[in-house]
Amino acid sequence: MPTVRERRLLFWTPIVTLTVLAVGWLFWPRAVPVDFAVAAPGPLVVSVSDEGETRVKDVFVISAPVAGLMRRITLEAGDEVVAGTTVAAYIEPSDPSFLDRRGATEARAAVRAAEAGANLALASVHRAEAERDFAQAELVRYRGLAARNTISASDLDAAERRARTAAAALEEARAAQRVREAELAQARAQLMAPGTPRRTRSTGCDCIEVTSPVSGSVLRILRESEGVVASGTALLEVGDPARLEVVVDLLSTDAVRVRPGQRVLIEAWGGGEPLGGTVRRVEPFGFTKVSALGIEEQRVNVVIDFTDPPARWQRLGHGYRVEPRIVLAAAERALKVPRAALFRDGTHWAVFADDGGRAQLRHVELGLENGLEAEIRTGLAAGDRVVLQPGDRVSDGTRVTSRGTG
Repeated sequence: MPTVRERRLLFWTPIVTLTVLAVGWLFWPRAVPVDFAVAAPGPLVVSVSDEGETRVKDVFVISAPVAGLMRRITLEAGDEVVAGTTVAAYIEPSDPSFLDRRGATEARAAVRAAEAGANLALASVHRAEAERDFAQAELVRYRGLAARNTISASDLDAAERRARTAAAALEEARAAQRVREAELAQARAQLMAPGTPRRTRSTGCDCIEVTSPVSGSVLRILRESEGVVASGTALLEVGDPARLEVVVDLLSTDAVRVRPGQRVLIEAWGGGEPLGGTVRRVEPFGFTKVSALGIEEQRVNVVIDFTDPPARWQRLGHGYRVEPRIVLAAAERALKVPRAALFRDGTHWAVFADDGGRAQLRHVELGLENGLEAEIRTGLAAGDRVVLQPGDRVSDGTRVTSRGTG
């Protein structure tokens, strides 16, 4: 028969054993559920992108050459124009402005002075004509006397000289008269008041024809209705839609990585497949632009040329929205992992690799990277599984399991 001590052992031993096993099971470290990604070779593209717009390479603004009344522009946006032939606008020069009291008095005095000068010039012409007639008559008499050998040859030469001098003096007086008459007309023009009838008011528009400087199409009408315009007023824009380019303003930190000749994929332009392009120029001048969040950003314009045939992008026009993606670097077969698997461990980049159900810390060397993926040069092999967004629950040696499998 078992003793009391033996009975106690038989009773408590199973209870203690079960209790120890339950406590051990409760405090035994469980595997952390995580998401895995597989390091695999594939294409990797590093690019920068932003919203841009198309524009005609050479846009010409046609302006009013003089102040005056512009007739209504009949051209419409999209109409074709021919350089030096198509009339973009008709402008009738404006009437003179009103004179104040002092200006009117000075103008009338200038007219009287010009009239007096014209009369003086006319009198000078009459005197010169009389001198010429006398000199010619004298020359005729001297030639008759010289034929009878009554006078010397020197006297005949002197008479001819006086006749030529008198003729030249008459031409000089007539030229002076024309100058005085022009001065009189100029002085009278100063007195022309606004609304003074002109010859063209009854015969039609004595207008200045403003022609297109280039062949192409009308891009935009800036001033369409009839009205008075000042000299230099912009009327319309013309250009050749077949000569399109794309301009995109990038952050200056991105623009420094862009170089002429880099390949561009022009997306979100309204068609199916992206259009091809190439960087032509990175402008050297930056400017400040306020973002939608109210943040001031330094931007730089990048100009892109199309490389696809015009038949593919001929539906685009001036000022259309596009999204160019500039390819900075690319690799056809790069060992890559998602960017979310990477984290900093001191001065090194690192990942947690799956080592038989436990997380293993591995330092890696990066190559190309974009916002989604990164190239792994050393530290991983193709097929290795890495932990995505490990968090603070995962450390070197932690048991991990795929999320969803427990």
